Amino acid sequence: MAHVIVIGAGLGGLPTAYELRHRLPQGSHQVTLISNTPTFTFIPALPWVALGLKSLADIQVHLPQRVEKRGIRFVKGAVTDLQPQAHTLRVNGESLSYDYLVVATGADLALEAVPGLGPEQGFTQSVCTPHHAHWAQRAWADFLQQPGPLVVGAVPGASCFGPAYEFALLADWQLRQKGLRDQVPITFITPEPYAGHLGIGGMAHSAALVSRLMAQRQITVLENTAIARIEKNHLYLNHGEGIPFAYAMLLPPFRGAPFLRETPGLTDPQGFLPVTPTYQHPDFDTLYSVGVVSQLAPPEKTPLPVGVPKTGQMTEAMGIAVAHNIALRLGVLQGDPVAPTLEAICFADFGDTGILFLADPVLPVPELGHRRRAIALQGPWVSWMKTAFEQYFLAKMRWGWAVPWFERLSLRGVGLSLVEPLPKPVGGLTSPGV
Repeated sequence: MAHVIVIGAGLGGLPTAYELRHRLPQGSHQVTLISNTPTFTFIPALPWVALGLKSLADIQVHLPQRVEKRGIRFVKGAVTDLQPQAHTLRVNGESLSYDYLVVATGADLALEAVPGLGPEQGFTQSVCTPHHAHWAQRAWADFLQQPGPLVVGAVPGASCFGPAYEFALLADWQLRQKGLRDQVPITFITPEPYAGHLGIGGMAHSAALVSRLMAQRQITVLENTAIARIEKNHLYLNHGEGIPFAYAMLLPPFRGAPFLRETPGLTDPQGFLPVTPTYQHPDFDTLYSVGVVSQLAPPEKTPLPVGVPKTGQMTEAMGIAVAHNIALRLGVLQGDPVAPTLEAICFADFGDTGILFLADPVLPVPELGHRRRAIALQGPWVSWMKTAFEQYFLAKMRWGWAVPWFERLSLRGVGLSLVEPLPKPVGGLTSPGV
């Protein structure tokens, strides 16, 4: 019997555990899910939570009994040590052994990147984690009682810019509804070389759409701009200019979890896991990576550092590929290994409108030198679609589905897929494993 451990119960880990349980016969192989929280959170909805448009309870699913009923062992705790050579890890002081390990921990936040960044030791809010969004919501309620300058954006090294655009434009929409917008000058600060770059560039006419929206909403945009330090009610740019704020929401850089960074020879300097096309680690072939913690090189060099976003669809694709490839190694499946396509659809909700971004794939195709498709479409229907997708995804997590057949069929209907076959075995993938 093989033991497969998945670390993390977020957008990557929970669907991967469900897909592994679907692929692997329950009486023959064990699947264990480790999470430092008993709840799944739909992270893309956290800007709504921060602005008081939803509660955390609206976007969370309680996990332990739910996953246990589906034949997945649930362990609540934080991993403190990993020994990939010995196939062991430590959680809650206990050593667990594994045959295959899937790391889907999501992001650790590098809040020390800029002095004064973050809500714990600094002066800014974040929408990157549930507790940060909860704190941001409380601070936003106070801000509405005493409005003033609002600053939104990201610092150099950030990689997921969509939530910043959502927060800025949703805040503008909400302030207009409350009759407060004339009291709140809004400044958007981004290390992107231009607004709408999104960490990947070349996204059709996204720059024009985003810039036009910002101008229409009278939001001042500072592009290709680095924040040097933050003090109470004031932040300072690299060239010395000071900008006042009564409320600031700034996205930090991401990095890998501490136990990954502390494992010699495992990660890059930021704690991200290098991967082969099958999303195995190149040096530890029983260790796989899913989601934010996977290393992806930016498709282009930018004046200020920005990372590549890993969207929900990309993360699901990684999980589906990893589950398939592990099942192949265990002899449960026949055929070829697969790789995630890294195609991405992103719904950005701005209240009374929104923008759909489609990148096919996120990274340019090497043979072509560009993406097959890059689409940016604006309309109020985008907001409706994000709400519908949120409800659908939460339902999947309650029902124990990863990506059901009808979702895959729908993706194929618009010319997208989650995985693609690799023509030749990679890294000994077709070996029988244990």
